[in-house]
Amino acid sequence: MRDHHIHTEPSILYFGTPVVLISTRNEDGSANIAPMSSAFWLGWRCVLGLASSSKTTENMIRTGECVLNLPSVDEAGAVNRLARLTGSNPVPSSKVAKGYSYEPKKFEAAGLTQVASETVCPPRAGECPVQMEAVVATKHGLGADSPWQGALSIFEVRIQRIHALPGILMDGDPNRIDPDKWRPLIMSFQKFYGLAAGQVHASRLAAIPEELYRSPDVDRAKLQAV
Repeated sequence: MRDHHIHTEPSILYFGTPVVLISTRNEDGSANIAPMSSAFWLGWRCVLGLASSSKTTENMIRTGECVLNLPSVDEAGAVNRLARLTGSNPVPSSKVAKGYSYEPKKFEAAGLTQVASETVCPPRAGECPVQMEAVVATKHGLGADSPWQGALSIFEVRIQRIHALPGILMDGDPNRIDPDKWRPLIMSFQKFYGLAAGQVHASRLAAIPEELYRSPDVDRAKLQAV
């Protein structure tokens, strides 16, 4: 087969990942919430990539807690209202160049409702169909061999409690998300997209019972005090 590919050098490589709204607590007890899309899950663990200078990073290092709120396509407007706001004052120089401004009341600015969490201090975003309470397991730097060394941070967080709207669950199974009902907001090259309805192809992996992937963290989370 003839190769029709050409060399290309995109400045960013966000080919498409779910948007996450991370809520944390500031030093004065107020809530911060910030959108990001550099996240992936393995079992009940999530890996997050964040700017080291962000208020979210600062709060997670100080408190060791956060909530991962997953917006659907219906919350795109709220996410967009947060897009160039920061809880850091003064605004980091890297964000000044990108047009960010300081906003201490980001939940209000986005039109989102704070809902009390059960195992961590940061609030959940009531409008998001999925909310995951989490604690920081580890933190690492990124780009040790790069001039950007220290500019980015990687967090591994452990999920302690998951809240989901009943409308996105499998009929008759409250412990399974129905991918035909769940419509995550997707970020691809800084633009918002949703998933098309229906599968594009049958999946052999879907024949494997989800219970075989069950993480020990699920039972560990049950031990958390309410």
